[in-house]
Amino acid sequence: MKNIEKEEIIEFIEKKSRFIGYIKPVNSVEEANKYIDKIRNEHKDATHNVPVYRVIENAQEYFKYNDDGEPQGTAGKPMADILERRDVYNVAMVAVRYFGGIKLGAGGLIRNYARVAKELIDQCNLITYVEKRKIIISFDYAKKGLIDKYIKDNNIEVLEQSFLDRINMKILIPKDSMDIFKSLKDVEIIDV
Repeated sequence: MKNIEKEEIIEFIEKKSRFIGYIKPVNSVEEANKYIDKIRNEHKDATHNVPVYRVIENAQEYFKYNDDGEPQGTAGKPMADILERRDVYNVAMVAVRYFGGIKLGAGGLIRNYARVAKELIDQCNLITYVEKRKIIISFDYAKKGLIDKYIKDNNIEVLEQSFLDRINMKILIPKDSMDIFKSLKDVEIIDV
């Protein structure tokens, strides 16, 4: 399984139709939907905004796509097929199409939407997928320096934090790194 490193954009013209492809790494269905909505809002005047996402969240796979008004099976499915063939996860993708006045036919649509996905993935730096889990850690202020070092050294993403009587952090941690906080005294770990 693979992930992409960062957001990418591609663009091409086919028989006067303008195709723009967007792809972004995401960690949740909510994040995927927010990205898709953002692209749709940026291209409200587009003829079609075809969304696809494939996310593993809490050990469950979510894979969703639709044709956004294109003939059934000619837009979202070809893009999803490329994600499957390339074994890419935790991404949200949108193919924006501005109709140019010349019909592409079903075969042309399938080829061009697949091309959007293929060119996006070809442009991305693919990295090995690391399954992650959301947890909350709660600890005393005296441990902040040590916890910050663990987070930096282990490439852990901090999603939220609060500073009350104790420090609470919601983090995204590689599943195989779950034990790093268990060895520390007075650090409470809560699965989300």
